[in-house]
Amino acid sequence: MPIRNLLEGASFDPEIVQAMCAAYNKAKIELQDTGQPDVVREVIARRIIKLAEAGERDPNRLCAGALSAIQIRP
Repeated sequence: MPIRNLLEGASFDPEIVQAMCAAYNKAKIELQDTGQPDVVREVIARRIIKLAEAGERDPNRLCAGALSAIQIRP
């Protein structure tokens, strides 16, 4: 599931959307080697969105924060 699907109805600047997409793509790469089910990707995407809503803008920190929520660290 692309993170953009979860952004419908949300209001983010294009730069923030780009940072969230970069974080999500990085997280997906990290998850490929851990055998996580697809539902975990949705959890990751939702966590990235929550972190962005809270003010985080750095793709690396968005990714790390999302992965730490499910106990996976890059």
